[in-house]
Parts: sequence; C-alpha cells; structure tokens
Amino acid sequence: MNKQDVVAVVLGGPSSEAEISRVTGGAIAGALREKGYNAKELELDPANLINDLRAMDAKVVFNAVHGMYGEDGRLQSILEAAGMPYTGCGVLASAVSMDKSATKRYLQSAGIPTAPCMIINKQDAGDLNALADKIVAEFGLPVVIKAATQGSSIGVTIPKTAEEVVPALEDSFKYSQNVLAEKCIQGKELTISMMEEGGEPKALPVIWIAPHSGAYDFHSKYTKGATDYHCPAPFDEATTAYIQGVAKDTYNLLGLSGVARVDAILGEDGVAYVLEANTVPGMTATSLVPKAAAAVGISFPELCEKILLSAHK
Repeated sequence: MNKQDVVAVVLGGPSSEAEISRVTGGAIAGALREKGYNAKELELDPANLINDLRAMDAKVVFNAVHGMYGEDGRLQSILEAAGMPYTGCGVLASAVSMDKSATKRYLQSAGIPTAPCMIINKQDAGDLNALADKIVAEFGLPVVIKAATQGSSIGVTIPKTAEEVVPALEDSFKYSQNVLAEKCIQGKELTISMMEEGGEPKALPVIWIAPHSGAYDFHSKYTKGATDYHCPAPFDEATTAYIQGVAKDTYNLLGLSGVARVDAILGEDGVAYVLEANTVPGMTATSLVPKAAAAVGISFPELCEKILLSAHK
C-alpha cells in the first residue's frame, strides 16, 4: 500500500473496554507513523463510521476496538458492506470468539481441551441461591464465574466461598445475557500469540503469566509491575510444541486470521485447557502480543506494520 494513504486507527466506542482501546489505538497509530504511514486515530461512532472514514479519505481500517463492535463482528460487517479493508479477523470468527459460550461449544465439539462448564442464560437462571448450590456441587470451590461477551476480565469473578457465588452471578449478568460457571483449573496461566506468515498460522513464544495477586484480573492486566511474564515460558521443547499445537488448532477451528491470541491454562495433569481466543489483542505497554513478538526480534512498529499489511481486502 502507499504510505501516504490514510490508515484510520479506529478506537474507543461504546464498549466497557473503550479506555483500554484508546490506549491500544494511540500506541498503534504512533508506531505506524514511526514506520512512515499516514495513520490517524478515529473514535468509533457506529452510526457515522462510514461517513467519518470517507471524510478523512481512509483507505484501510486498523481495528483497535476492544469488546463491543470491534470483536463481535459488528464493525467487520459494517466495513465489509462498505468495501473498506480492515485488519484482524472476519465477521463470523469475531462473533464466535467474542461469545465465550459459543467458543466453548466449538472447542468441545472439536475435542480441544477446555474447562468443564455450565452455560446459564439470564432468563433461565431462576433462583440464584439454588443455582449457586448447583454450581458448587458440580465444580467445587473456587469456581470461575464470567460474562460470556466481555474481555479484559470485566464481569469475571472467582468465588472462593459458597457465599460469594450469588454476588458473582449478579455481577456477570450485568454485562451479558449468558454467563459461564466454569471449573477452576489449577495450573499455569498461559497465552499464545498467533500470526500469519505466508498465509499459514505461526505460534509466537508461549508466555507464562504469574500475577502477584494470584488472579489475572483487570488490575493485574493493566498495572505495570503487578504481574510477572515469563517469555518464552520455561518449558521443555516437547511441552512448548504441544501448547503451541493446541493454540494453532484453536486458531484454525475458530477461523481466525491475522494476529490473535489464545489463552490457556496448563493444568497440573499436563493438559493445556483453552480458555478463550482474543481477536483484537491489547497493544499497550503491558500487553502480551508485543512481548511475544519482541522475543523473536519483532519490534512493536514492525508488528503493527505486519498486522496492517495483512488487512482483509
């Protein structure tokens, strides 16, 4: 592409993750300008997006919108209808990956390891105290309660006592009609960044995430120094290849494209349990994809350029 063409870095919007998105988008735009591209930030206003893009004469969209619109297929649908190239995953892959209940069903159907769970619709939840008793009986404690359609650990709680389960359910239902109650797998929390090279998915080094608090929550994700990141993770060659293979299988199953991230837990039984896939990974100073790319000699500006050049035409 011509470096003088306007690259619209779309960020923010109505999502609960808008502030993180603005940080991500600002970093991406700065990196692209460092590489000589005419990158301009654009705050997402869904109703006026196409008019805004035309007004700035944008030739391609770099999607930096986390959560609603950016990761659920809606932004992709708008751009495809307008014939506007964009970075990241397509409509269906985005929609499936954003909905953790849909992702869970895909993983289970393909035999990819994932934590046992119960998917609960708000309208069918009934008495929450009875539901909490059922969840504890099924999965024990601690247990993971999470909203199906949020990211950045928003709407995620890990109750350690039975009394904490109902408030956790109430909190998650604020964010999503569907909530997952999931067995809490003990082990090492991992993330595997995936990117395409020559049209083929390639796994970057595995990162082992070790939050000081013991929980990789919103604070641990976005506060410098709150979490230790071991990259590459100190596993033997066979274990690393196994984990990367599970991530690649997940990437292919969900129909992902460009740069994406697969989160997993390596259980004490040696099994890599897939938690979810992220189609618009964070690109902040503490984000994981840039860490993995740096481990193989790819600078942040180079990474952003690679993502840009992989845009859907």
